[in-house]
Amino acid sequence: MRFLMMHRLDESAPEAWNPSPEFMEKMGGMIQDWSARGILITAEGVHPSEKGAIVRKPRGATPVATDGPFTEAKEVIGGFALINVDDRAQAVAYAQEYAGLFEEIEVEVRQVVEFDDLPAAQ
Repeated sequence: MRFLMMHRLDESAPEAWNPSPEFMEKMGGMIQDWSARGILITAEGVHPSEKGAIVRKPRGATPVATDGPFTEAKEVIGGFALINVDDRAQAVAYAQEYAGLFEEIEVEVRQVVEFDDLPAAQ
């Protein structure tokens, strides 16, 4: 089963966007370990919202893009990891390990919908 782990950062905290060499070493070690064990599919950080955009499409309307930064949100997605594990409990355990790399973080864990999960595929 694939799970997406998204971590949120306080966008106003400069250290959130400038990881220390020690942090990068710990993250690199985890990435190597999880990759070697077949757990990690991919993991990436993202730039602050000032370099992003949000596209909204209200019902019956044309999609509209709004450039960042997103002042209405204190916490924004700072990165993600896509993992392949046996079940939700295992995904949560890996999310706890992942969160342990950070000083303060929130990690959301969501199961990826597989083709076989769709009613039309049944």
